[in-house]
Amino acid sequence: QVQFVESGGGLVQPGGSLRLSCAASGFTFSNYAMAWFRQAPGKGRELVGFIDRSGTSTNYVDSVKGRFTISRDNAKNTLYLQMNSLKPEDTAVYYCKATSMALWGQGTQVTVSS
Repeated sequence: QVQFVESGGGLVQPGGSLRLSCAASGFTFSNYAMAWFRQAPGKGRELVGFIDRSGTSTNYVDSVKGRFTISRDNAKNTLYLQMNSLKPEDTAVYYCKATSMALWGQGTQVTVSS
């Protein structure tokens, strides 16, 4: 069955970096555009950015432009989110999903705090 497993979250100081991974299985990964979402405490889930099927085109929400980079390795069925210059307001649970699927993974917690 279709599955998304996010990993790589943790506690990091402001200005630090983290790299999240999303291992996808149960479908042909290279046929789907993929996205990262996040949900901060007490807030709704928001789109962080997305990447096309080949990995050549990306788009980001304004609040992370220039700091976050989405990439993918279709040979490994894996999606990545490189997060640099992290801010406390980036604290959230981060999720990946295929843009045309309703299924969500369990997410990975990112906490930015000194």
